[in-house]
Amino acid sequence: MAKAFAYQARSGEILSLVDAAEFLLEECRMVLPGIQALFGFQLIAAFNSTFAERLTRGEQRLHLIALGLVAVAVALIMTPAAVHRQISAQTMTRAFIIACTRLLLWSMLPLALGICLDFFIVGRLILGRGPLVTVLAAVLFAVFLGLWFVLPRVRALRYALGAED
Repeated sequence: MAKAFAYQARSGEILSLVDAAEFLLEECRMVLPGIQALFGFQLIAAFNSTFAERLTRGEQRLHLIALGLVAVAVALIMTPAAVHRQISAQTMTRAFIIACTRLLLWSMLPLALGICLDFFIVGRLILGRGPLVTVLAAVLFAVFLGLWFVLPRVRALRYALGAED
């Protein structure tokens, strides 16, 4: 029955809701192991002697914030599968696709922030104190924002204007 409904992808290709949901859940499944590995490394760092010896209390707290942000990203990435299993296992709706797409997209911001905060801490350990580490972390954050949010919207706008096929 769900096959009778269709989901219009931005590329112009029409997908069934079942196919759109399968693609969405597969994207979540692809991203999750990498985030979980990152989370594991973040946890291990706190038990390393360097963590207590070389990081200030403020940097340790920054790492805790980064750890929390990555945990939020994991929760957001896992929510579509949990919702699908508990609510939509037998049916598929456009609302499910939209809500879960938003969850996946929302997970990217805390993930990028968490990675950049830990990048800052590692950069501080390697390069010492100074503005260079802050600049490098900000550039990395800008790269994430550019690739994950700006580029797709620019492509969508170009497609909407007929500039891309």
